[in-house]
Amino acid sequence: MSHPIGQLIRLILPLSALFFLSGCVTNKTYHLPKRPPEVVNMETTGYCRCGKCCGWKRNWKFQPVVAYGPNKGKPKKVGITAAGTVADWGTIAADTRYYPFGTIMYIPGYGWGRVEDIGGDIKGMHVDLFFPTHREALEWGREWKTVRIWKP
Repeated sequence: MSHPIGQLIRLILPLSALFFLSGCVTNKTYHLPKRPPEVVNMETTGYCRCGKCCGWKRNWKFQPVVAYGPNKGKPKKVGITAAGTVADWGTIAADTRYYPFGTIMYIPGYGWGRVEDIGGDIKGMHVDLFFPTHREALEWGREWKTVRIWKP
């Protein structure tokens, strides 16, 4: 019979490997198509739900509103993506002419994600990766990565 501590270690080690390999443990599940992925070298940047990253500010009533563009001054639901989901680790903003909502991607150094958002400056072979804090988004910066892509 094995020792209880040994059983615990055998349980924890695979979970810790999952955490370090993917960058973050997430509760999202992705169902990959059976076809091989498209592999693309693309520009990646980071964003968070702050006003600097998502173009919102507070109006005189302290309500979040769109800061610029055609919807300037209209109410803004902070943290809600263009697809209507809550932005979280794994949320990707992309040019939906190339990568429609539901496209699954694997980005080295970030992990798995799904296209659920758009961005004013996100055009062509460029994706914006969601981070929980502005600091983390800035630390990611602007990197070119070889991305594996599964379109819906």
